[in-house]
Amino acid sequence: MRLTLKDLYDRFRDPATIRALAGLIEKEAKNLSEPVNIMEVCGGHTHTIMKYGLKQLLPSSIRFIHGPGCPVCIMPKERIDHAYILSGQEDVILATLGDMIKVPGSKGSLQQARSQGADVRFVYSPLDVLKIALENPDKRVIFFAIGFETTTPMTAALLEQSMKRGLENLLFHINHVTVPEVMKELIDSRDEHVDSYNNRIDAFIGPSHVSVIAGAKIYKPFPQKYGRPVVVSGFEPVDVMEGVLMLVRQFAQKRCELEIQYKRSVTMEGNLNAQRLIDKYFKKRELFKWRGLGNIPHSALMLRDEYAELDAERVYADILPKEEIEDHKLCICGDILRGMADPTECRVFGTACKPSSPLGSCMVSSEGACAAYYKYGGLLE
Repeated sequence: MRLTLKDLYDRFRDPATIRALAGLIEKEAKNLSEPVNIMEVCGGHTHTIMKYGLKQLLPSSIRFIHGPGCPVCIMPKERIDHAYILSGQEDVILATLGDMIKVPGSKGSLQQARSQGADVRFVYSPLDVLKIALENPDKRVIFFAIGFETTTPMTAALLEQSMKRGLENLLFHINHVTVPEVMKELIDSRDEHVDSYNNRIDAFIGPSHVSVIAGAKIYKPFPQKYGRPVVVSGFEPVDVMEGVLMLVRQFAQKRCELEIQYKRSVTMEGNLNAQRLIDKYFKKRELFKWRGLGNIPHSALMLRDEYAELDAERVYADILPKEEIEDHKLCICGDILRGMADPTECRVFGTACKPSSPLGSCMVSSEGACAAYYKYGGLLE
């Protein structure tokens, strides 16, 4: 019998297995001395939780907090403005991943820029940009790179291939962000945008795709320094439920540890070759603003100084604005990300703020918490 992809993921969506895990969680939860608030850091987990109704299967003592979501959700308006401005330059082709198409900055979205004549191209893989640059030697191609640790190695590989081929028409606008720093910020921030003393995060479900590259080791400080256990979980419903069970057992047994649920892909050390490639071309930024959360130290990457001639931010520094742009005053995404509010408590949720006209970071991308509540909460028109 031929094995199909469906055969591989079906067992991770098996209703009987999900219900059995729910029963085990409920049994273990009876041993808890107080409720447990679990932040799922990645928007992929949020959508699994909402799509498969996992919240409804858990006892009231287990509560999900929806984390920073995805790199598209947290991209501040001023960075989107950079992409918009660059796309409008003469003889420039701006390339980026398709998720960026509808994200609004203060000047508009890349979709709007393209409708007004800008040459904006959306790619599935950063390496697709290499072909665009080779086919357009008379144009300057700028890759607007986004993503967590998951996609950063592909940008580094693109840069390496570009240099090996001697391309002189390919520049990079780097917006890669890192997960552990924002997790730390949500616990002990001193930023005026984030009142960390009011956070309700007791534990984390760590994103598995990030961990495949960076290794589960990046979460070691959270049980050791901050007293928050972490379980790195896959994205299928059975994965998430088993991850929750592992966390609940830790609390019931008075443990605080880093554990890996997604052992079929994640190791403690991660992909060392990918890490070396990232370190070769990138360094940490001093500060990077996360939409809805404010400035977070060392939470993003930039090109090393020796590659400054390839850095679109430096090459076009005289035309790119540096002023910060505040989020909409009615948006409560910061509170949602700290577990202080649910999306439905926002006054503009589902009315003025929708996926087609997002006001805040949690609605901007399809992986945001508000977008998940909107899609699976019966609010679609």
